Amino acid sequence: MSATEPIPPPPPPPPSGPTPPPSSGAPPPPEAPLRGWKSALEHTGIPASWLRAKPRLPSRKMMIFITTVSTLTGAYVYDRREAKRIRQEFEDKVRHLSEVGMKPWETPRKVTVLACKWPGDEEYERSLKWFKRNVKPILVAAAVDYEFKNGNQYGSLMRAIADEIVNRRRIEAGLDSPPREIPLPGPPPLPTDKRDRELAGGVIIIGRHTFKEYMEGVKRGWTRGLDKPDADEALARVLADDGHFDEPKVEVVESAAGEEVEDAAPVRAPSTPNKLIVSPFQLQPPLNKPSPAAQQPTTTTESVPAHLNVPPSQIPDQPPLALIPYTSVLGFLNIPVMLWEFFNTRKDVRTGAEAAYAVIAAQTRSFDEPSETYLTSRVAAEEDETDFSLPDSTEGMGDLAFDVHAEGNWRGSYNKDTLKDIAKARERYYAALPEKLVTARALARREREPTKDEVNYPPPTETELRAERLKKEKRWGEEEEAWRVLRGGKGVAWDERFRGAFKVFDRNGQVPPPPEKVMTDVE
Repeated sequence: MSATEPIPPPPPPPPSGPTPPPSSGAPPPPEAPLRGWKSALEHTGIPASWLRAKPRLPSRKMMIFITTVSTLTGAYVYDRREAKRIRQEFEDKVRHLSEVGMKPWETPRKVTVLACKWPGDEEYERSLKWFKRNVKPILVAAAVDYEFKNGNQYGSLMRAIADEIVNRRRIEAGLDSPPREIPLPGPPPLPTDKRDRELAGGVIIIGRHTFKEYMEGVKRGWTRGLDKPDADEALARVLADDGHFDEPKVEVVESAAGEEVEDAAPVRAPSTPNKLIVSPFQLQPPLNKPSPAAQQPTTTTESVPAHLNVPPSQIPDQPPLALIPYTSVLGFLNIPVMLWEFFNTRKDVRTGAEAAYAVIAAQTRSFDEPSETYLTSRVAAEEDETDFSLPDSTEGMGDLAFDVHAEGNWRGSYNKDTLKDIAKARERYYAALPEKLVTARALARREREPTKDEVNYPPPTETELRAERLKKEKRWGEEEEAWRVLRGGKGVAWDERFRGAFKVFDRNGQVPPPPEKVMTDVE
């Protein structure tokens, strides 16, 4: 190159973007043929693209999904497998008891299962379902019979227990005749056989709320008299004089011109049916021929001799108790606790299995009775019905402190709003009652013709309104009564007559092992 020739310019820089793909006209490079077992699988019809695929890690979102699902599935499977293993373990311990022979006239051991509605829960069978799931399988494996008593309303179990005790006391006192029983083959039963069977059985109590109703029912049954007043008729007599069914009486005055003018302020006058009908279930007698029942006061209680109508100074021995802790977690804020319990059902299975095993072992201990100091101090503490706090210490409470911390899981609305809700419901009902009475009386006296809607859907009559009010007032009164027993901070009922009468199944009891079978050689 001579010195006079110009220097060529430098080549342009490469483009900054990605390298363009080769022209579509160029064929792709051929893929390497499959070898070994992959080649053999290719000849079976499996696409070669499946055999050439290389495994790779899933995306981040898929990894999160797989980890979450596998963790929850593993926790669920492990919990249910452990629950099944625990249940099977306790069933195997007591199964040999179901193989013991019995005579045709003998009956198996029988226990009574008590459960009731959890405070603040609308499902009244939840605690009973807990028993069927966790306790019942062990009892069935041991051939132990059981009887349910479930309170579907607040306080219903308490009243049923009290009435049952009073009826038994009346039979023992000779006031009532015992129920007839079907004779069974075998030796004639003794009068004490039924009571001995109850003492040999026991009572299973699910939760502290059931324990409260049970002890309150036992206290009422053994501390009141033997008379049996008609509660509905007594309530009807009280309601008959409250003035809600009185007819408004309009006073007539004379004006200065001598004309009669109705006074604007009506005055309540007793309605005619109130003079004859005591209960809405009692028919009204004719006005011209009053019946003797209407002329004479109705006797609501039968005469009981004074020496029999006295509570005993000491109650007899009661069946041993199996106190099983139970908690029903409710509320939106307790959803994390509900999820935790969903994956930890094995804890409830073990609690129920151990309690059932103690009942089957039938080894008891004395009831740990409360101290005099505690009973004296709690009287002043329970006077304030707005204090729902739990006791700071369980010292001196004995077995009355059973599952006391479960009251902290009761719905706050049950403690604080029950009486308010009852008062609001009563106020709404009595606000709408006068209009219903006017309509019922106007149609009954034919003061006007019924409308088309009243023909298709007849309004309630005055007798039906009285029956409805009696039913509502009875329900409200029972709910208020039960609230004062079940509210948080209220202790378990106790009476000095109870000392020495209760026993509790011992959790340390052991079921005797099955007898060893002697094998003999047959030649």
